[in-house]
Amino acid sequence: MTRLLSLLTIGLVMTLAACVTINVYFPEAAAERAADRFIQDVLGEDGRTDQAPPPPATGFRLSDLFFASAWAQSPNIDIDTPQVQEIKQRMAARHREHLAAWYDAGAIGLSNDGLVEIRDRSAIGLAERRNLERVVGEENSDRRAVYREIAVANGRPEWEDEIRQTFARQWIANARAGWIYQQADGSWTRK
Repeated sequence: MTRLLSLLTIGLVMTLAACVTINVYFPEAAAERAADRFIQDVLGEDGRTDQAPPPPATGFRLSDLFFASAWAQSPNIDIDTPQVQEIKQRMAARHREHLAAWYDAGAIGLSNDGLVEIRDRSAIGLAERRNLERVVGEENSDRRAVYREIAVANGRPEWEDEIRQTFARQWIANARAGWIYQQADGSWTRK
């Protein structure tokens, strides 16, 4: 009886040990770095912020003597696929041709869902107003497409919403002073 109980216990422990669940969590820090790189490429030199990345943690720590460290490569988010690059080029051209001036004038703002929203049509000339809705519509279509393409390119289509949320925060973080953006509560403010 004792032997049978011991064998059952060993079998149960081995079965539980074999049941390993691997959860793949959204790599938010990597997504923020990828979003910043993408956004800064779209905005060009005029849109770059003065934020320097934090220095990497290096050097010896006293705790290394007492605790084993597991070294793992931080995950990357791939934004270099041909589809993403094509969208980025269209967005950069649109930004140079129209959007930068419209952000500066306050005609458009960055919404808290990663899109662009028309805020004040009267802030720009009558001739430009005719293009405003079309250009903003094209920009929002490309933004939705790039969020989807990045998720798919990384083999995780279910991450599309998290990627959109990350980009929404990073568009605002990379915005120039004076641009209008939507806060989490829905109110609008100038940076």
